[in-house]
Amino acid sequence: MPEGDVLRRTAAGLDRALAGSALVRADLRWPGASAVHLAGRTVLGTVAYGKHLLTRFDDERTLHTHLRMEGSWRIAPSTAPRAGGIDVRAVLVGPRWSAVGERLGMLDVLATRDEHAVIGHLGPDVLADDFPRVGLTQALHRFAATGPTPVAEVLLDQRVQAGIGTIWMAESLFSRGIWPWTPADHMADPASLLMTARELMARSVAADQVQSGRVHGRLGRPCSRCGTPIARGVARRPPMERPVFWCPTCQGKGSTR
Repeated sequence: MPEGDVLRRTAAGLDRALAGSALVRADLRWPGASAVHLAGRTVLGTVAYGKHLLTRFDDERTLHTHLRMEGSWRIAPSTAPRAGGIDVRAVLVGPRWSAVGERLGMLDVLATRDEHAVIGHLGPDVLADDFPRVGLTQALHRFAATGPTPVAEVLLDQRVQAGIGTIWMAESLFSRGIWPWTPADHMADPASLLMTARELMARSVAADQVQSGRVHGRLGRPCSRCGTPIARGVARRPPMERPVFWCPTCQGKGSTR
C-alpha cells in the first residue's frame, strides 16, 4: 500500500497539474459519485493526510480519495485520448493536464467543512509541518494507550499516527535497532522512533522517488550492518496481517531503545 511519502508526492503532482485551473471535464466512475458535477470548478489544491488525498474546489467541496493497495493518480496531457478501461475510477481534465485515478480504493465528494468525517479518526500525520511541535505529543498519548501491542503493529495503526506503512515501519525499527514484537509499553523512547520514521519518510519525499530500503523486501539478503540474513515475520492477525522484515542480530529480542 502506498505510504505517506508517496501520497505527498502524489499530492504535489496533482497540484502541479491542476491547482488554480478550472476543470474542463470531470468523470467520477464510482457508485454514488457518478452524477457529481465538477466541470467548471476551480481546483484550489490537493493535500495529503496520512494515506488520504483531499482535492479541494472553489465551491467548498472536496474530492477525497485513498489509493488502498494498488491505486494511483496518473498525469497526462489533456490532449491525450480519453482515459478508458475498467481500472479508471476518476478523470479530472484541466486546460493543459489531466489527472486519471486508477484502481482507487476510496472516493467521496463531500463539503470541505466535513473532511473530518473521512479523516477525523486518524492520528496526526507524521509528515505534517507541525508534527514535531503538536502531532508528536498527540501520537505519544495514543501510542501509550496501546499497552502491550507489538510496536510493529502500533506503527501500522493509522489511529495512532497516520502515514506509516509496512516499508517505513520496518525501516524505522531497523534504524533504531528495535525488535518488531517489543510490547509498546516496554519501549524506552517511542518519540525517537516516531521522529526516525518522519525523517526517513521526509528524505523519500525530498528525493521525489522511492528509496531503497535496508531491510524491507530483502528476505535472505545480508544485513548491511552485520551480514546476518534478513528475516521476515508477521504483524497483525489474518486477514489484516502484514510482513515485517528485520535483522535477527541487530534487532534481537529485548532491543527497545
